Amino acid sequence: MIEKRRLGRNGPELTTVGFGAWAAGGPWFFGWGPQDDRESIAAIRRSLELGVNWIDTAAIYGMGHSEEVVGRAVRGLPRDSFFIATKCGRIPVEGRSPRGDLRPATMRREMEDSLRRLGTDHVDLYQIHWPDLDTGAPIEDSWTAMATLLDEGKTRWIGVSNFDVPLLERCEAIRHVDSLQPPYSLLAREVESEVLPYCRRSGIGVIAYSPMASGLLSGSFDPARLAPDDWRRRSPNFQEPRLSRNLALVDALRPVAAGRGKTVGQVAVAWTLANPAVTAAIVGARRPAQAEENVGAMGLRLTDEEMAAIESAYRSTVGEGKARG
Repeated sequence: MIEKRRLGRNGPELTTVGFGAWAAGGPWFFGWGPQDDRESIAAIRRSLELGVNWIDTAAIYGMGHSEEVVGRAVRGLPRDSFFIATKCGRIPVEGRSPRGDLRPATMRREMEDSLRRLGTDHVDLYQIHWPDLDTGAPIEDSWTAMATLLDEGKTRWIGVSNFDVPLLERCEAIRHVDSLQPPYSLLAREVESEVLPYCRRSGIGVIAYSPMASGLLSGSFDPARLAPDDWRRRSPNFQEPRLSRNLALVDALRPVAAGRGKTVGQVAVAWTLANPAVTAAIVGARRPAQAEENVGAMGLRLTDEEMAAIESAYRSTVGEGKARG
């Protein structure tokens, strides 16, 4: 079932599941290990064939390689048949985490580089990837630069990622924020109390990333399959004592999934989409078969009883661990 929702106040109609192209970047500091470009392209095309109408990427993913792969995947397709969202503001640093740079000149240069790699004259949604904690660029200057790119037709909508409410308010004072991209899943619920309600009140669309918690909630995660250079090896969620609690939650979700003839991953995505503030979810896929499974989360509406069972599973596993510290 293809399901669409409007992004924010005046945005486009997006399918509730979008294709996440982070892993398509291949090896880099926050890479997912080796990735075959041909499989990435096949996964993107399969998603589009099945009705998904948008792809999320970023200039920093694979230091530009993800955008290049996306550009190859959509080459030859009518430009109005797909929606591309990409991001700026993260600059690669050899051997360590990227640095922030939201100075207007840098943002403009990143936009031009993204357009070249994607093979298009505009992106549909341009987003600030993270707040800039390195150059000291005022967010007012950065958001004004985003508004200028919008006015010039380089992008059709503008948004942010990983922003809190005070930063959103500072942007809103200059130009409406079309979308926010926060992490949101059963294992990352920090945005529930303030950020999501603010977005709903303000007409800001929400595109949730990592609804399956970077694969932990897929129902098929195996730590032994992580590549040596997979960024998840450095993440606390993938290390003890959290890992055992997280996998216990997965096991507790299996009866809910089985009762609907779905996978745990599809239920996890549907749970994220059940929040009324959420427009859509970014779900990554490295192979066509994964893309097919992801599409199966669209239109899955969990009942009140199922939502209660999921909350109970969360509290008895992950939530109990958090309470103990």
